[in-house]
Amino acid sequence: MIVDVVIPAFNEEGTIGRVVGDIDRNLVRNVIVVNNGSTDATVQVAEAAGALVLHETFMGYGAACLKGIKYVNDLPEKADAIVFMDGDYSDHPEQLIELIEPIRANEVDMVIGSRALGIRESGSMTPQQVFGNWLATFLIRIIYKVKFTDLGPFRAVSLDALNKMDMKDRTYGWTVEMQVKAIRQGLRFKEIPVDYRKRGAGKSKVAGTVKGTIFAGYKIIATILKYS
Repeated sequence: MIVDVVIPAFNEEGTIGRVVGDIDRNLVRNVIVVNNGSTDATVQVAEAAGALVLHETFMGYGAACLKGIKYVNDLPEKADAIVFMDGDYSDHPEQLIELIEPIRANEVDMVIGSRALGIRESGSMTPQQVFGNWLATFLIRIIYKVKFTDLGPFRAVSLDALNKMDMKDRTYGWTVEMQVKAIRQGLRFKEIPVDYRKRGAGKSKVAGTVKGTIFAGYKIIATILKYS
């Protein structure tokens, strides 16, 4: 199975090298870091670690992911699946094999790495992140009658399924859009436990600010309701 990894990154010079370096290249064809307007040495560190770096000038998590998807779709030999993970070293790249195995076995089209089901280091998620995930997954359960436990960024999805979803969101609604569209389109999906640690350096660009927290919460709820 051909697997490519897409990692959106904004000012992650202190961690992106470790993220890229911990990915098992026997499992992955391309590690694609999408630089989303970094003003530090993120690009240089990622390239030194062996990543292919793309640039997305529109500041938004979803926009960076879309850039990576387009690149993979344009390759002569298509990938079977794409894995998404963050560049702050909160995820455990060594668990990538656990995410792709159900897709490799043709059991599902999408695997969500659930931090709620895994071992979460104390302080790795802010109270507003924990509450926001609970509220979002509660609304999905009420509206769509499907139980998720997390909107975690560490996830794998087959390229065919991803293209069928026709992802649009360019900011904070990206992860929940994918999960809601998977439900709406009758795709096969599952959650598996993944571990989560405190980010390697700096503070979260979303949960670390009041503005980011409010806007992300609004966008997530709006996206859930949009497709209901």
